[in-house]
Amino acid sequence: MSPEKVAVAVVLVVVAEMVLGDGGKSLSWNLQRASHDGVELSQLRDRDLLRHDRILQQKPPGVVNFDVEGTYDPSVVGLYYTKVQLGTPPKEFYVQIDTGSDVLWVSCNSCNGCPTSTELEMKLKFFDPSSSSTASPLSCSDRRCALGAQTSESGCSDQNKCVYTFQYVDGSGTSGYYISDLMYFNKTVGNSLTSNSSAPVIFGCSTSQTGDLTKSDRAVDGIFGFGQQGLSVISQLSSIGVTPNAFSHCLKGGSQGGGTLVLGQVVEPNMVYTPLVPLQPHYNVNLQSISVKGQTLPIDPTVFATSDTRGTIIDSGTTLAYLADEAYDPFVTAITQAVSQSVHPIVSKGNQCYIITSSVSDIFPPVNLNFAGGASMILKPEDYLVQQNSISDAAVWCLAFQKNGGQGITILGGKSILHAHTFYPVWF
Repeated sequence: MSPEKVAVAVVLVVVAEMVLGDGGKSLSWNLQRASHDGVELSQLRDRDLLRHDRILQQKPPGVVNFDVEGTYDPSVVGLYYTKVQLGTPPKEFYVQIDTGSDVLWVSCNSCNGCPTSTELEMKLKFFDPSSSSTASPLSCSDRRCALGAQTSESGCSDQNKCVYTFQYVDGSGTSGYYISDLMYFNKTVGNSLTSNSSAPVIFGCSTSQTGDLTKSDRAVDGIFGFGQQGLSVISQLSSIGVTPNAFSHCLKGGSQGGGTLVLGQVVEPNMVYTPLVPLQPHYNVNLQSISVKGQTLPIDPTVFATSDTRGTIIDSGTTLAYLADEAYDPFVTAITQAVSQSVHPIVSKGNQCYIITSSVSDIFPPVNLNFAGGASMILKPEDYLVQQNSISDAAVWCLAFQKNGGQGITILGGKSILHAHTFYPVWF
């Protein structure tokens, strides 16, 4: 089993034995097959051909591919992003990939607080609804406006526009109104490539930003939410049969970063699965234990179990990983003890770090994240450590696993799922 390919999926087995009626009695129907006696064979053949034509005209869902740019490394970028094409004529926008939120939004031309430049290698753009011949604001009476209440503060403007406000956990926020317009993409069906496919989607037109979203160091044009609610793009496209109700990504590490993002399922050999926790707003998984150098850490499994105040979430929009307090201390202790003869441990700016004079892969042990269903994701040292600086001829590496500040939630961010082909089914 390859340690670099772990998939996240819901395993659902339905066993149907009988349908029960009142009082638990089984219901039964007498089924009679229609007789074809006296019907010409040519008539039956013509009827079948019509049915076959209808079947062939029903296009199967395809797989949509997006190229991923960016990297986990905070000193370089600290986020992963992709390009989307919106409007008529289509314009390209760079948007951050975020499995922790639901809605796609981009900055609009009248945005207050939106950065106008970025230190990334791109030119920021603003969506102008008036320049797209297919754009129309979502009205308050549209039934889809109610879906916005699942993921944000929503309301109705004086102009009868369906408006939203998103607040993110880092304190940043954005507000605006919903737009219906075309999204363009390349869709693969079977072995054929169909270029310039398009479909109507609802997305956010942001007119105000606050907090870190106003900064220009890592600014992009918007955020591409991949949550499970009705207004996420994956939910919208799958509901109209454009793509399957699933997506997957593989995020590359290193200074170059990049990766792949696919709307649809990609089946690869040696993938292992663990069930998602159902009926959760985020992608919760059943993390059961953590092992360092083959030894299971003394952590109560209930620390990771999903409840009102606890749980384990996969979130590509979070750069690092965050452990619940009860898991953090045993983790740090185990790592430090495993390398105590080869490194000099220090605490720098509240982070557990190590002064190293050789390769981390030669010194630090593997870490196993053990999930329900027998799935185990093996982290190499480069997957849970990040280099910060150098002292003389020695390097300073710090743990990319942080304490989650008194919160009971464990978050597996982009750094901890590098090189893993991660698959998400979406239930809505």
